[in-house]
Amino acid sequence: MLAFLFALTISFGGDSTRVDAPVDTVSDRILLVDRVLIVGNKVTKNRIILRELSLKSGDTIRSARLPGVLQWDKNKLYNLRLFNTVTVQALDIGNNHIDLLVEVTERWYIFPTPIFELSDRNINEWWNNYNHDFGRINYGVRIYKNNFRGRNESLRLTAQFGFVKKFDLQYRIPNLDRKQKMGLTFGVDYGEPHNLAYRTLDHKLVFLQSRQTVRHSFGTNIGYSYRKSFFETHTLSFGYRQAEVVDTILLLNPNYYNNGKTSQRFFGASYSFNAEHRDVVLYPLKGYQFTGYIGRSGLFASDNVNQWEVNLTYARHWSLGKNYYLANFTSGFWSNPKNQPYNVLSALGYRNQLVRGFENYVIEGPQFALNKTTIKKRIFHRTYTLEGMPLEQFSYLPIAIYIKAFADFGYVENYPLYDEKGLNQQFSNKLLRSAGVGVDMVTLYDLVLRIEYSFTNQTAAGALFFNVKKEF
Repeated sequence: MLAFLFALTISFGGDSTRVDAPVDTVSDRILLVDRVLIVGNKVTKNRIILRELSLKSGDTIRSARLPGVLQWDKNKLYNLRLFNTVTVQALDIGNNHIDLLVEVTERWYIFPTPIFELSDRNINEWWNNYNHDFGRINYGVRIYKNNFRGRNESLRLTAQFGFVKKFDLQYRIPNLDRKQKMGLTFGVDYGEPHNLAYRTLDHKLVFLQSRQTVRHSFGTNIGYSYRKSFFETHTLSFGYRQAEVVDTILLLNPNYYNNGKTSQRFFGASYSFNAEHRDVVLYPLKGYQFTGYIGRSGLFASDNVNQWEVNLTYARHWSLGKNYYLANFTSGFWSNPKNQPYNVLSALGYRNQLVRGFENYVIEGPQFALNKTTIKKRIFHRTYTLEGMPLEQFSYLPIAIYIKAFADFGYVENYPLYDEKGLNQQFSNKLLRSAGVGVDMVTLYDLVLRIEYSFTNQTAAGALFFNVKKEF
């Protein structure tokens, strides 16, 4: 499969990444930074930009290292998701002195976005499992205020109706202290769905649909983050959740909550670590990322849940030259105790942790392992300037297209309760394999469109899948 991609793409050309550093680096000189000049930031405070720069006024650097440092600083600024374009240049002002020029074009920060979206995990599940029923559409409004106060703070308010009715409010402050290393996140949510997945049959979610509310849920959380360096972030979170379902849910699945109860209440806490060393986070081509998560649901004896969860992931991306790229993703998950109420079961199939080709299924289990590999070639890369666009934030239209081949492996240990009852055994306790080809398009505001044709070891024929998120 990988050899096929090389043969298919060898005739296409493409662009290479350019480093904005018009400084002579032939001779390895010691350069002194005089000033840091920032232009284009009409909303964003200077200190938010300066936080991401490796070099400050008065610093020295060898000229041979300068292009690489400027490229990483450019990536870090872009990964803030505050700017459409970023340029970081070194200006030679003579006598081994340089100025740094940072030029940005800001994004649009207020989005009153209408909600018209599927309630299902992906478009493939909606189309294949639920007969592309438009009654499963969610509608409403989601208001984003990004870069609030020009300090990279974000505010999100959601009012959603339709298949799943819910409301939520989240406020994020990533730079709480003067050194911009500590942050806080606050969140609260409330839901009144008329539809609820109450069991899994043959690895597919089964829903109860009613004209009445079938569950009332409320949750709140607070998170503290510490970003000591440019690339590593530690996060501690604490939250509380409570929910109550109608009696019908318990008749259909007595294990929906523990001991046949119609209500559930528990406190939870978690710690997560993110080492992010990739070039562009929303569609990386170079670098690596490591994440670790450990969470506890049920902190007190009165809580209705008792569960530990651990998830480790590692992603690596390589540039092979001539616009070829290789990427690999590995994930391992463990939870305990193995028997849990249905509503907190873990599964391979959520948050992009899935074996491609199995998008229609959730494969539940207390432990799973996953490995995904992709080789791709960029065949088109261009940024268009839309003349006459009244809003500058939408006047840049980047488009990049990649063709690719991939191979995935996964394994999920089944829940003991499922084994006892002979449920959901087709894909559990088996090695899952898939391979395929596809096309990715990356465009405005980091939107990723993926079309993939996958073959699996569990199905006789291949299938076409469409996604609007990056692979990993």
